[in-house]
Amino acid sequence: MDRPEAGVTASQFVMQAYDLLKKEWLISRTARTVYRTAAVVSLGSLPVIVAIQQSSPVPAYLKQLLLLSLVGMALNGAAMECFLFRFDKSGVLKQIFWFCAMIFIPIGPAMYCFLVYSRSSVFKQDNATSSNAAGAVAHESVENRDLR
Repeated sequence: MDRPEAGVTASQFVMQAYDLLKKEWLISRTARTVYRTAAVVSLGSLPVIVAIQQSSPVPAYLKQLLLLSLVGMALNGAAMECFLFRFDKSGVLKQIFWFCAMIFIPIGPAMYCFLVYSRSSVFKQDNATSSNAAGAVAHESVENRDLR
């Protein structure tokens, strides 16, 4: 990791790590689908863990399901933390509540994904911007066709 520039404190430098993620990685239709799927898969880890505890020789398919659910947990947890710190516009107390709730993996990040992330106004703004941009491109192509 690079050293902080002159005049930048170490805590400011660490918080800039969230800026390394592109906005599209957190806010897009594809990202929304990926994180919702990861939330469902991570919630699937609970029955898998119970099944592993109840079987004496652990079958290979349960190990594979556990690995898949752990990847889903990691992906969902990291993405929801980044969204909380960068784009969540809710009040400070709500943010503190959700930060504490996300400690309880896999339930906390999955609940945040379904209750806050999926309903965020950031998606509404992003959809309006993309539809306006698509309309402008369509209007521009009609004008270009008329000029020919």
